[in-house]
Amino acid sequence: MADTNFADIPKVPELRRRLLFTLGVLALYRVGIFITVPGVNRTAMAQMMGGGGGFFGLINLFTGGALKLMSIFAIGIMPYISAAIIMQLMTVVVPEIERLQKDEGEQGRRKVNQYTRYLTVLISVVQGFGISFYLENMNQTNPGAGLLVDTGWDFRLMTVLTLTTGTIFVMWLGEQIDEFGIGNGISLIITASIIARFPSAVMQTYQKYDTGGISTGTLLAILLVVLVVTGFIVWMESAQRRIPLQYAKRMVGKRIYGGQQHHLPLKVNMSGVIPPIFASSILIFPTTVASYFQGNPIADQLQAILVPGQWQYNVIYVALIIFFTFFYTAVQVNPVEIADNLKKSGAFVPGIRPGKKTANYIDDVLTRLTTAGAVYLAAVCVLPFFIQSMMNVSFYFGGISLVITVSVGLKTVNEIENYLISRRYDDFSSRVGQESESGRIAGRDLDRDDS
Repeated sequence: MADTNFADIPKVPELRRRLLFTLGVLALYRVGIFITVPGVNRTAMAQMMGGGGGFFGLINLFTGGALKLMSIFAIGIMPYISAAIIMQLMTVVVPEIERLQKDEGEQGRRKVNQYTRYLTVLISVVQGFGISFYLENMNQTNPGAGLLVDTGWDFRLMTVLTLTTGTIFVMWLGEQIDEFGIGNGISLIITASIIARFPSAVMQTYQKYDTGGISTGTLLAILLVVLVVTGFIVWMESAQRRIPLQYAKRMVGKRIYGGQQHHLPLKVNMSGVIPPIFASSILIFPTTVASYFQGNPIADQLQAILVPGQWQYNVIYVALIIFFTFFYTAVQVNPVEIADNLKKSGAFVPGIRPGKKTANYIDDVLTRLTTAGAVYLAAVCVLPFFIQSMMNVSFYFGGISLVITVSVGLKTVNEIENYLISRRYDDFSSRVGQESESGRIAGRDLDRDDS
C-alpha cells in the first residue's frame, strides 16, 4: 500500500469538499429517519415492534432503526439493493441484458441502471403494500395502542407513496455521493445506518454490566472478541492470491517489447456481503409469513425451527451462505474469459499453457479461495449466536453488520488514499513541467546571448 498521510486531507480542496459533501448527505439521511409516515404513531410502533425480529428486523438493521420508528425511509435502500442483485443475476440468464452490460459500453450500462431504477420502484411498491397491511394487522391485534389514526385504502396508498418516495430519495442521495462525494454511496448509507445503532448497543451492554447482568470478566472477553474479530475481518477482506503473469517478448523493428512480470490479484472474498444478506432474507421470510397464521401446526413448527441461535437455524444459515458465496462468485468471475483476455494481451502464467489450461488453473485457484471466503463469512455471521449461547449475554457487535462496516470502511480509506496519491502525482507532474519550461526558457536565453 502506498505511503499516504491523512493529515494532508484538509490541504486538498477537492478531497475536503467531497468529504464535507458526503458527511452532509449522510446527516440529511439521518434527519429523515425521524420523519414519520403520515397516520402512524411512532411511539406505539417502537413499543410494539420491541426487538424487531424476522424480516422486518433485517430491514430495521439496514435502515438504522427507521422501520421501528416507521420513518419515511422505513424500507430504505433495500429495494434498490434487491433490484441491483436481480439485474446482475439476469445478466447471466438474459442474453439481451448481458449484451447491454458488456457490448454497448457506457450507454448500455445506463440502460441497465435505468431498468434497475424501474425495478426498485416496483419492489418498493410491493414492500410498501406489505408494510401497510402489516401495520393494519398490528393495529387490529392491539386496538388500544393507538398505532394508526385511520385505516383503509387511503392509508395504504399514502403509505405506499411515502415509502416509495423515501426509497427513491435515498437512492438519489447515494448517487449524489458517487458523483460529488467520495464514492460508495449506497454502501456508506447502509454503514451509517448500522453505525447509528452502535451507541445504543454500547449503552445496553454497559447498563447490563452496571446492574450486575454482566461480570467484569465477561465484559473484557466481549471486548477482546470484538477486537479480534474486527482484525480478522480486515485481514480477510484485504487478503488476495496473486497469480504471477509473464508477458511474452516481441520485436517491433529493432526494439524488443514485453517480458515484464505482473500478477493477477484474486480476492479471498470475491462475493462481499451478498451471501449473508441472501441467506438471512431466505431464512427469515418464511417465519415472517408464518407469523400471520398463529395456531396453525405447520406455521408453529416452522417458527420453532427457524429461530436464530437454534442449531437447525445455524446449520441452514451456514449452508445457504456457502452456497450463495460459490454462486455469486461464479456469476461475477469467469475463468474462461480471464484466460482469453490474458492470451489476447500476450500474457501467460509461468508453467501453464495459455487457453484452456490457464482457465482450469484459475478455476482451481478460485475454488480454493471461494471455499476459504465462504467459511470465513459463515463463521463471522454465526459468531454472535455462539457468544450469546456460551456467555448468556446479548451480543450486538458481530455478524453481517460488522462485516459491512469494516468492508465499507476499508473501501473508503482506499478511495481517500487514491485522491491523496493522485494529488501527489499531479503536484509532481506540475513541478516537472515547470522545471522543463524553465529549462527551455533558460536555453533560449543562452542561445540568444551566444548569438
